[in-house]
Amino acid sequence: MALRFAPIDDQSGWELFILRNAPEALFQSWSWGEVQKRLGSTVTRYGIFEKDTLIGVMQTVLVRARRGSFLHVRHGPVIEKSAVRAWKPAIAFLSAEARKLGCWFVRVSPLLRETPASRALFASLHARPAAIHRMDGEYCWVLDLDASTDQLLSAMRKTTRYEIRRAEREHVEVYSTQNPKYLQDFFSLYEATSSRHGFVPHTGIREEFDVFAKQKQAMLYVGKYEGKPLASAIILYYGNQAIYHHGASASNRASVSYAIQWEAIQDAKKRGMKVYNFWGIAPQDSPKHPWRGITLFKTGFGGRLVEYTHAQDIPVSPWYILPRTIETVRRLLKGYD
Repeated sequence: MALRFAPIDDQSGWELFILRNAPEALFQSWSWGEVQKRLGSTVTRYGIFEKDTLIGVMQTVLVRARRGSFLHVRHGPVIEKSAVRAWKPAIAFLSAEARKLGCWFVRVSPLLRETPASRALFASLHARPAAIHRMDGEYCWVLDLDASTDQLLSAMRKTTRYEIRRAEREHVEVYSTQNPKYLQDFFSLYEATSSRHGFVPHTGIREEFDVFAKQKQAMLYVGKYEGKPLASAIILYYGNQAIYHHGASASNRASVSYAIQWEAIQDAKKRGMKVYNFWGIAPQDSPKHPWRGITLFKTGFGGRLVEYTHAQDIPVSPWYILPRTIETVRRLLKGYD
């Protein structure tokens, strides 16, 4: 039976489908689409229907980049597990839309576990693993929150537990808020962190926090020592997980960062979250990876690795070779391999 693709403007129906079929898919959430709209992007939400039954959704963002335009479906498409038949027509539909918009390729990154079956699926769709590094939480560290507080502490690395206790002894203060006026503490530290580690700051953090906080889906944490802000973090809540999405800190005050994470973990438990997602980490076989330091920090809290299939590209123009070459060079120069 032929499938039907149509725009969706029903927020509650969209969110219900995402949370039932892919509750980890942050970038397919309605709120994330609203963030992209605020940033000036063209966002379209499509439903995949079999007769009148919704079997899949795809939130697309049109990216106009210097390296080439593309249609981005981050953490999607989200398709019911029983509807594998929908993948081929969904990719064909996205490819046709990309051509209409003058794009060079489609990039999808559904949160499918990295398995031979998922690799075979994308091979059958003539997709190519994207040349970018593993981003968007594809290779991430998560902590299950069904244990008691004492059990969580005992499962930590010894040095992590020591830094948490040290913060308590030194009376490190951690406060949390959903009021965006307090973001200045975060941005002051974020700018310093960016300069220290040599990375380009993310854009749209203010818009992200504002949109998610209004939905009670975000919290800003700031850690102070002797009255001075020394670390900060933005935590997003989606589905059954709390996500450590952005962090910043001054140098040489590690215990404050540990105190923030411990506070955020305990708050996530109180909210009824099942998982605390530390987001991306460096692969074990990449000792020179730029995320090696933060990986040591994150894994010290205990937890487990979750690996999703890497982002996939579907070229729709011969010009695709240009952005692929640029992304390959950038990835290698930055040490992601």
